[in-house]
Amino acid sequence: MRTDFDPGGLPREAFYRLLTALVVPRPIAWVSSTTPDGTDNLAPHSFFNVACVTPPVVQFSSVGRKDSLRNIEETGEFVVNLAPERLFEQINDTATDFPRGTSEFDAAGVEREPSLRVKPPRVAASPAALECVLHSTVRLGDSTVVFGRVVHAAVSDDVLVDGHPEAERLRPLTRMGRNEWATLGEVREIARVPYSEWQGRSE
Repeated sequence: MRTDFDPGGLPREAFYRLLTALVVPRPIAWVSSTTPDGTDNLAPHSFFNVACVTPPVVQFSSVGRKDSLRNIEETGEFVVNLAPERLFEQINDTATDFPRGTSEFDAAGVEREPSLRVKPPRVAASPAALECVLHSTVRLGDSTVVFGRVVHAAVSDDVLVDGHPEAERLRPLTRMGRNEWATLGEVREIARVPYSEWQGRSE
């Protein structure tokens, strides 16, 4: 047995809750941006992923016209900070719908550090940050997909093993449905099987 859900027959919020409960876990882009007059904004966005490798491009979606989107459109720069488990409450605090012009860094007590290539600051306590310049945006219904070209990556030495970021040291948070969040849990490792080896399995 299955229950059927028709997007056209449900209120927007009902199908939104369904989608975000099924598309899980979702990584979090903790996006810092700066208004043209210099106010620093910080907000988590859980519709986030890598869009391209060459050039390196990441993407996140702004559901509605949020401050992050406005700032990025106006200045062309932003930073994606990794959202670590130990900053759980501060990350959630920065999701508050503060009035435009309020700095979530200040309201939530999040320490800044200067970025190297862009004006918006990085989150000092985040283990990794991707400094981005705006590549393009795509409007889809009530949302806007923001594509950012990564111009610099800064990763804490504490999370590197032989020069590679280790998931168990990064301890990223993820978003689930409703007000649910998730931590890393068990990490499993398996190599992809080359086709030449796959053929040998049947012999």
